[in-house]
Amino acid sequence: MIPLPQGTVLFDDADAVARAAADHLRALCASAPHGRIAVCLSGGSTPRRLYTALAGAEYADLPWSRLHWFFGDDRAVAAEDDLSNVRMAREALGPASAIPAGQFHPIPMADGPHAAAGRYEAALKAFYGAETLDPARPLFDLVLLGLGEDGHVASLFPGQPALEETTAWVVAVPEAGMTPFVPRVSLTFPALASARSVLLLVSGPGKRDPLARLAAGEDLPAARVRGPVRWFVDRAAADV
Repeated sequence: MIPLPQGTVLFDDADAVARAAADHLRALCASAPHGRIAVCLSGGSTPRRLYTALAGAEYADLPWSRLHWFFGDDRAVAAEDDLSNVRMAREALGPASAIPAGQFHPIPMADGPHAAAGRYEAALKAFYGAETLDPARPLFDLVLLGLGEDGHVASLFPGQPALEETTAWVVAVPEAGMTPFVPRVSLTFPALASARSVLLLVSGPGKRDPLARLAAGEDLPAARVRGPVRWFVDRAAADV
């Protein structure tokens, strides 16, 4: 078994990880009975399982009219493109979620990644109601992250300048660190850490290598995630 990060909860498989994350969101909603609830979405196969679960009857009791959906990153492609996290999330959440207009907040990619980063940061600040993040008042209620096979989270890849950003909330990523090699837009570590809860969803044998490298102390992007972090990991990833 690979040594796992502090705060890890181990599950049987990817479906169990997704269900646990859905239950975690339900609990967060119950603990905030009034006002808006902001969720930052991730791309990837395990998050997709989560979104599909949320659209099912089991989670019809979620306060959909109060939930706002944002994105931790996306590829600089049209929202209808197969590579778009927006498309994936819309398809997985489906009509059962009945997300009200104005509560689904995709990254606006029409004018390229640099313009998109500026516009999305402005949108986040408008939603938050301030120009700087207050540690006592998180931007998000829940941030969902996956773990790339190279150790990246969101679109924060090893060795890239975006890892060192401490002021901006959103950055353009002109060169992706792995396939597909298209430009991206990503939230920064300070924005991702501004949350009541951060979940890293990790499943499948392809994630054994980055987990092992993290356990060995390698400075991968995932090691830099801060905030109230929990890791939901399945047995295949943990090599159990």
